Amino acid sequence: MAGWLNLGQMLTVNSVKFSKNIAIKDKIRTFTYHQLNARVNKLAHQLYALDLKKGDKVAVLLENCVEIVELFLATAKTGIVIVPINFRLVGVEIEYIVDNSDAKALFVHDEFAEKVDPIKSNLKNIKSSNFISVNMNPDAGVEIEGYQEYESFIAAAPVTEPQADVNPEDTWVLIYTSGTTGKPKGVIRSHESHIAFYLTNAIDYGFCQRDVCLNVMPLCHINSTFFSFLFLYIGGSVYIHFAQSFKPEEILEIIERERITFISLIPTHYNLILSLPENYQIPDVSSIRKLLCSSAPARKSIKMAIMDFFPDVELYEAYGSTEGGGVTILKPEDQMRKLGSIGYEALGTDSIKLLDIHRKEVGVGEVGELFSRGPMLFSEYYKLPQKTAESFCDGWFSAGDMAKRDEEGYYTIVDRKDNMIITGGENVYPSEIEEVVSMHPAIFEVAVIAAPDEKWGEKVVAVIVPKEEAKSDITEAEIQNFCREKLAAFKRPKQVIFIEPDEMPRTGTGKILHRVLRENL
Repeated sequence: MAGWLNLGQMLTVNSVKFSKNIAIKDKIRTFTYHQLNARVNKLAHQLYALDLKKGDKVAVLLENCVEIVELFLATAKTGIVIVPINFRLVGVEIEYIVDNSDAKALFVHDEFAEKVDPIKSNLKNIKSSNFISVNMNPDAGVEIEGYQEYESFIAAAPVTEPQADVNPEDTWVLIYTSGTTGKPKGVIRSHESHIAFYLTNAIDYGFCQRDVCLNVMPLCHINSTFFSFLFLYIGGSVYIHFAQSFKPEEILEIIERERITFISLIPTHYNLILSLPENYQIPDVSSIRKLLCSSAPARKSIKMAIMDFFPDVELYEAYGSTEGGGVTILKPEDQMRKLGSIGYEALGTDSIKLLDIHRKEVGVGEVGELFSRGPMLFSEYYKLPQKTAESFCDGWFSAGDMAKRDEEGYYTIVDRKDNMIITGGENVYPSEIEEVVSMHPAIFEVAVIAAPDEKWGEKVVAVIVPKEEAKSDITEAEIQNFCREKLAAFKRPKQVIFIEPDEMPRTGTGKILHRVLRENL
């Protein structure tokens, strides 16, 4: 029966259509579509050799690299399910995901082997022969005891297409949430949910085969698997960059050297670029056609500064989640007109519902919990039927975000439901206070949380990372005075805490973990 081709199947087609075109490259290596397809086929045959079959899970603990992309593609071709693990996790967290996912093989970067070795004996589902190491330096060829080395592992395998019966509705990715509100949940995503993203967003953003995407975000997270793989699906090119350390000078140099046309970054990344010294000689970034600001809300001031830094660029903002896929899009023509908005429904997404606590739709300008439905939606939470049921309302899914809609149908995220502060009976949304506090010229970053208060129940606390040059001068009183004319009394921070940049807890995609901040108080 005819159906949409998944990413692995599309690679087979593109290896003929765009045989000599560059598909993927990193700092050292470059592979055409023909070369990439041959390597992926070798890997697919070797996954079968590990006694893996359709529906079995393979876990990957890898930094951004060509090999993790090859694993996504090989699993797509074979019907095996890939379980990407955040490389920033520690041993016990890795063990939980590997065990919970029922993974039968584990691919590990050599530098992360020290995290895995102490827990190897606890991973009962994985045979000793099913641990494969990938060299962080591709030219090293180093073998680690207890692991098969990746290049040796695929070297002798055939380049023929693997035999498999993989359908669009089959599970492809089991990806674990960042855990902003507790223990990570396994999110089951089908091939067709990703195909829907590639095709609808290629139209929404106007991508084409000539585009070159720079991937900086971790490929163990949904943002990168969506946007980077979109370009492989349509025949474009992807440059893979390590995610562990973001150096703005290096990113700008890559943009100039590789003639990058698209990049997706979070507000923190943009803030670092915008904080470069005034005497820094900016490389030629004129190749950039489109920029995306995603994964966390962007302050109005940052968005305006981005458009000044990258002249004539088309700036997009999007809202979505691991479960929901892409939900809304704010297009370039609306950036100045709808500052602070996340836009309207992405192509293919049903009309969003904003519901109150009684599951009734709220009116224009009123705050409600955001529920979405569309072809990019996940299938279910792995082994958590109750959590799955709790996240849906008549087929619409909620990631727990609160939003409001204006008269023109544009949405604005107010905050996460779990982050809402109730002080003296008033509902306070941290993002509103963060927007105001961040306008102070001495502030690099701010997160607002609740703390217990005998009088009011909860009080508003601003946790601030000051700019380096302002560390010795900024005070709590100055911040409180700054807010006096801009916020109602019950919204103003009753306490201000100053911290270092590395003390701000984050998920792998850069989202601030308000829950961890609250626990640390």
